[in-house]
Amino acid sequence: MNPYVILCIDQDPFVVEQLSHDLAPFRDVFDFCSAETPDDAYAMLDDFKANEQQVALLICHNGSDDNRGIDLLVNVDNHSASQGARTVLLSEAPQYDIILQAVNEGRLNYCMHKPWRAEEMQRVAEKELTTYVLRYCQHDLLRYTEVLDHRTLLDAQVEREISQFQAQLLAPGETDKAAVADRVIAGLYAFFEGNDESRACRTYSANHVLTKENQDNAFLWFITDGDVGLYKTDDEGQEHHVSTLSSGSLIGSMSFVTGDVSFSTGRTLTRTQVIKIDHALFSKIMTSRSELLPLFIQYLLLHFNQRLKRSIDTEIQLQQTLASLDEANRQLLEKEKMALLGQLVAGVAHELNNPVSAILRNSDALADALEEVAKTPLTSASREQALSLLQTNRESSPLSTATARTYTRTLSDLTGDKRIARDLVNIGLYQPENIKEWQQRLGEGFNHELATWKQYARCGRLLRSNHVCAARIADLVKSLRTYARQDSEQRQRTRIIENIDDTLTLFEHRLKPHQLEKRYDWVPDIIAQPSALAQVWTNLIANALDAMQTPGTLTVTVKTLNDQASGTIEVSVSDTGIGMTPEQQAKMFALNYTTKREGHFGLGIGLTMCQTIIHEQGGDIQVHSQPAVGTTMTVTLPIELPASASKEPQR
Repeated sequence: MNPYVILCIDQDPFVVEQLSHDLAPFRDVFDFCSAETPDDAYAMLDDFKANEQQVALLICHNGSDDNRGIDLLVNVDNHSASQGARTVLLSEAPQYDIILQAVNEGRLNYCMHKPWRAEEMQRVAEKELTTYVLRYCQHDLLRYTEVLDHRTLLDAQVEREISQFQAQLLAPGETDKAAVADRVIAGLYAFFEGNDESRACRTYSANHVLTKENQDNAFLWFITDGDVGLYKTDDEGQEHHVSTLSSGSLIGSMSFVTGDVSFSTGRTLTRTQVIKIDHALFSKIMTSRSELLPLFIQYLLLHFNQRLKRSIDTEIQLQQTLASLDEANRQLLEKEKMALLGQLVAGVAHELNNPVSAILRNSDALADALEEVAKTPLTSASREQALSLLQTNRESSPLSTATARTYTRTLSDLTGDKRIARDLVNIGLYQPENIKEWQQRLGEGFNHELATWKQYARCGRLLRSNHVCAARIADLVKSLRTYARQDSEQRQRTRIIENIDDTLTLFEHRLKPHQLEKRYDWVPDIIAQPSALAQVWTNLIANALDAMQTPGTLTVTVKTLNDQASGTIEVSVSDTGIGMTPEQQAKMFALNYTTKREGHFGLGIGLTMCQTIIHEQGGDIQVHSQPAVGTTMTVTLPIELPASASKEPQR
């Protein structure tokens, strides 16, 4: 039984049958009823009222000798079951006075003569029924779109929904979030009652993850019972509890609405009941239960407003905390300055200790060598050779280990004594022709003369070492002064091998228990900051020596990675020390982290500083280490000036 009725009144059964046939397209949503006389129609109106039905369209015949049909049309609004019905008058001949009467009474909507065309009857019925439904149907207009004017009904339904939504949204709402939440949740449970195919209503045990920080979230979670904790992860991967949400709260609302990733991780703290809704289900709910949409928006606004208030409160607390910290910082400023000064002095002392100690040792050794030189007489030619060796050792760079071995093997055949050959190479006298000449000239006194030449060469090396150490101290002071001015050292053309050898000189005393391997290929000069690089080599070599608790091997390798002028130089410092675990390697560049054992100075700033310097030079530093095997620190540096550098190199 449909709520609306089409009532036809005519005593001719053929007319009624024709009306039933022509109005058949409307009978799916409208009941079709007929009466022979107006009196019968009045009786049927009482039945419609009892069945809670309304007459939507009344089609009535009026006889030429009987005006009861017109009377029915005029009085149609007097009965509650036909109030507002649309009316159509059927007549066999024009009855202008009767038509005029009905028009004056305002109760005639259309007049049609017998016989009529089916298309005309259907067009009139569609128009009049559409008008009636628009006026009196308050809910489901979409039900009638298949048989009536669907465009008009669709537009009316949209306009009605918008008006209703605006009225509900703009009407004064509740400010009690809990009350609004209860209404929304009650509406959702009513929707899912007996129809929860998507299993939106769920119960989770404790420690169940609802949302994951920084991951996509496609769901909106209504907490109906229980507690959910929100967690944030800091830069070190440590998770922190930030808040607890209980019944009536939303989880994932911001990411659900905006499409962003989840702001935090939501995890149940207790046995928790939730309503889990995705976008498709949300659209379905709001379409079928449109009254929930403005209520949900109000709920969402209250939720966001609460979050905003919490954010504002947190911001105020942070500002107050920062103000307190500023005051505390002002009070501790002098103490902090002293602490920083102490660290700086300790660091500078650590850097200066090696060259100062080397100068002191070299001075004692130089005094002994000069005493030997002074009391040993030499011929004029021999003294000239000795002075030449002194000057050579004072100015020249040491040979690489491989080159020195090659010369030693060659001279061993010439002298017949490997020790003498090694001494000759060490003092810089490794030309076979020159050695043959001196052997012939001195005869059996060659070995005695060689001992004196070794002292001259030693003086040269000690003078060179002192010069290197003094220059190192000057560079450190310059670096300290530059640091104080917050300026950077000017980049210039730098000989990497010489830069490394100058640093190795500072560690001669510490290298004595160990074997030093220098594997140098020819490499071009690079544009860099030499003093800064010297600090890198100092730290890497010092760390390597600290790691070798027993006599071991320190290997320094220098090579180019390709032949291009814009290629890269690689410097490796390897030791056979205790090595490092993967965990230690992961932390080794962190500030204030040190693996130095007790008794060894270490602030934990060396490798951090090395990494900073190398990155500023446009290079990189990597570590490869195995416990009980050793460690290799590899530095790569560009040959050409990095594009980020703004200063011109010195020539």
